[in-house]
Amino acid sequence: MKKTLNITLASALALVSLHSQAAVDLVLHNAKVFTAERGQPLQQAVAVEQGRIVMVGSDVQVLALKAPGTQVIDLQGKVLMPGFIDSHSHAIFGGLKLKAADLETRQLPLDELEQRLRGWRDDGKARHGEILSVSGFPSTYWSQVDALEQRFNQGEWADVPILFVGWDYHTGWANRAMLKRGGIDAARVKALQGEAQATIGHHPDSSPNGFVADAGLSALTSQLPPPSFEQLLDAGRAARDLNLSLGITALMDPAANATPGDALFAMHPTAQTVGVLPVYKALAQKGELTLRVAALMVANPKSRPADLEVLEQVRQQFLGVPNLSLPGIKIFADGVAEFPAQTASLLTPYKNSKKDGELLIDPAHFGELVSAADARGWLVHVHAIGDRAVRESLNGIEQARRDRQSGVVHSITHLQMVNPKELARFKPLDVIASMQLYWAAADELSIDLLQPYISAMQFQFMYPARSLLKNGATIAGASDWPVSTPEPWKAIAQAISRKGPKGVLNKDEGIDRETMFYAYTRNAARAIGLEQQIGSLAPGKQADLIVLDRDVFQVPQEQLAQTQVLKTYFAGREVYSRP
Repeated sequence: MKKTLNITLASALALVSLHSQAAVDLVLHNAKVFTAERGQPLQQAVAVEQGRIVMVGSDVQVLALKAPGTQVIDLQGKVLMPGFIDSHSHAIFGGLKLKAADLETRQLPLDELEQRLRGWRDDGKARHGEILSVSGFPSTYWSQVDALEQRFNQGEWADVPILFVGWDYHTGWANRAMLKRGGIDAARVKALQGEAQATIGHHPDSSPNGFVADAGLSALTSQLPPPSFEQLLDAGRAARDLNLSLGITALMDPAANATPGDALFAMHPTAQTVGVLPVYKALAQKGELTLRVAALMVANPKSRPADLEVLEQVRQQFLGVPNLSLPGIKIFADGVAEFPAQTASLLTPYKNSKKDGELLIDPAHFGELVSAADARGWLVHVHAIGDRAVRESLNGIEQARRDRQSGVVHSITHLQMVNPKELARFKPLDVIASMQLYWAAADELSIDLLQPYISAMQFQFMYPARSLLKNGATIAGASDWPVSTPEPWKAIAQAISRKGPKGVLNKDEGIDRETMFYAYTRNAARAIGLEQQIGSLAPGKQADLIVLDRDVFQVPQEQLAQTQVLKTYFAGREVYSRP
């Protein structure tokens, strides 16, 4: 970063004369201001009036706007940045999880797991009606299916429906009582066709062993009683408060027309499928939605253009809600790659099963769907884990680009494996890579549950951040909370180091900190369709600001993960202050 340019008092006064009538509400000065405006050096001060930025510049320039009643804050050299934006966060689902039974991806011995389950049963955290459910299971548990069957299908658990949900929300395990409740039996397994057989684990006689993935898991989560509206409101408030404490002032909710338990991978939405949208609306009406939410509606992967009219009917119910936008749709192109699920769609088959995974979209018609959404001005946000899913997602977006140059920005999220042939397609197709780079680590998932089962090339191009950047792609920061932590600074540090407990994951794919600063500001604003309103500090944009506890431009990269937000401002109003 270049040092702030010095300017003369005369030129400062000339600039100030343009704002001579402005009576600014707030001045933040004596700071290191990262504006997220490309090519602009660090500035010193920001002036805010009625929730919007009126000037960014030197202390001399901005302090000249001070008037009686202006709040003036000396930041004493601290870093000031735009509010961070998470381009993929299931916020209300995350808020619910904060108060529920959750292993938080910890691998416990089965004796301790059983003890925890008893405790959560007794204190009510695991209780969902008659069902006991615990989330946050690391995928390593799914290699112990036999032991889970023996332990949780007998004694005190024999008649109690139990559901363990994986950290990824794509996998899980259920005991026989829960399987029976969800209608999962040998007959259902035998009826599965092709790659769909991987969604229900089973013994040689087709009797289910309890492991479920994607549609199999959805069949069980749909049995959970829905949370009450008050519980959802509380979850929304908890999610808002946590995000603001992390400096996140805007996010994309990629499944806002769903509620916990809905079958996301096979949704057939109607005009009444409104999910958590009423929660955001209620918070806004109470004046409590103090962050921007770009809410996407999940469409069935095999939807046709005519099906979008139902989603338009949902949109119409929530237009005009303050701080809530409805910019487009979310599509699941595939599942997850880790053993034993292996439902992510690959170009080269998994080594153990010789299967390709499950491609949920129809390549023959997906482009028609993307183009129809694009024609409406809707962005399309695609979940794609495997390299075939990524290719077919790009193919669909390419058809929309051939049909028209709308200017609508589409995105692909996750991008765990990308074939090198696809790297150069993102820029010309104007597709944003919404990446959860906190996952880019050498750990049990990547080394034990994935590397042995995929090709060397697929492993080499896991979360290929630098390769995408070299080819001109735009990266937006994302968490997929509550699948993983919503903390941006941990993700930023991980994107740089790519270190994990088992080494470094493809060191050459690490990227620099400044790229990640843009990923969580300007780029993410573009990904959620709000780049004209937020994402950088420029006159006319909403004054979403964060103050940090350290100089993130200078501290060693090892210290970035511990960065704390001291204050968060939303539309010029302080909405969080670190105790």
